[in-house]
Amino acid sequence: MQKKHIFSFLFTSLFLITTLFYSCFLTSSTKPLIKSGFYFNTIITITLYDSTDESLLEECFQLADTYEQYFSNTLPHSDISKIHDGSGSPVTVHQETIELLKKGLEYGALSNGGFDITIGRLSHLWNFSEKTLLETTDASLIPSEDEIKKALSTVDFHHVQMAGRRVSLKNPNTRIDLGGIAKGYIADRMKEFLNQRGITSGIINLGGNVLVLGPKPDNTRYTIGIQKPFSKDGSSIASVKVTDETVVSSGVYERFFQVGQKSYHHLLDPRTGYPYDNGLLGVTVITKHSVDGDGLSTTCFALGLEKGMELIECLEGTEALFITKDNEVHISSGMETHFEVQIFD
Repeated sequence: MQKKHIFSFLFTSLFLITTLFYSCFLTSSTKPLIKSGFYFNTIITITLYDSTDESLLEECFQLADTYEQYFSNTLPHSDISKIHDGSGSPVTVHQETIELLKKGLEYGALSNGGFDITIGRLSHLWNFSEKTLLETTDASLIPSEDEIKKALSTVDFHHVQMAGRRVSLKNPNTRIDLGGIAKGYIADRMKEFLNQRGITSGIINLGGNVLVLGPKPDNTRYTIGIQKPFSKDGSSIASVKVTDETVVSSGVYERFFQVGQKSYHHLLDPRTGYPYDNGLLGVTVITKHSVDGDGLSTTCFALGLEKGMELIECLEGTEALFITKDNEVHISSGMETHFEVQIFD
């Protein structure tokens, strides 16, 4: 699959989950290494502050390419496509695919099915894409009840069975979609690679999944802005300061279309087949590992404000920010203490 390198800020804005401002005030002698590319239907940008070795960036993007070949549900020879083509029979996949599937199933159990990696047929049915980000009168974008019912019959994370590196599906019509968790896993693997090469200062941004390495070069925290939902100018509703942590958001403003006065977003409820309508606009999770930030942000959105906050309060080293439909910001108990959260008017 040919890779496209994207540098258009307009194009980037369609994919970013959060609006970022790093406030990295570097000395004039410091020139960061920066590289962007397009993988997993999103833009990846990697910035390194303590290296002049451009081959490190190349190797990071080779990792992205490798994992896309494993996790994609559209590439014909990926591990996931092989599972789908197996007609329910066990298929041998790479160990990294097993690791990610296990993570997905873990969050399926934690969310009681609110996060479900077997949502593939349902997400394909809705077909959220950059072409549906505008107001429209085209009601055909909304699947019929019969189509949704048929897709829902294939959605159940318990259908995924694993033994060693062998994977099978109880229902051969089930389709796996790792889009809700793969970016976080890839970001973690990139950070692991860079740390092994001695890199301790940088930013890995996978379409808004932000993972920072260490502190900034001046030994201060990175400042990351959290996008105000539906902001036309990309302004932030809050900011947090982080060091060696990840900031991951899930929100109704990421991918959506509007038919008449009703908006339909990409965060689909695996139990109803329709977008969640629970009073939330977005959830941002701050934690150590980006794969957990990915899983938790969607899980907490699925659970809603009250139960989502209860979950976060039970998790060590994890904080969250919830945005409700009235644009009110709700933060977990340790957010101000650990991450110096600032909420804007």
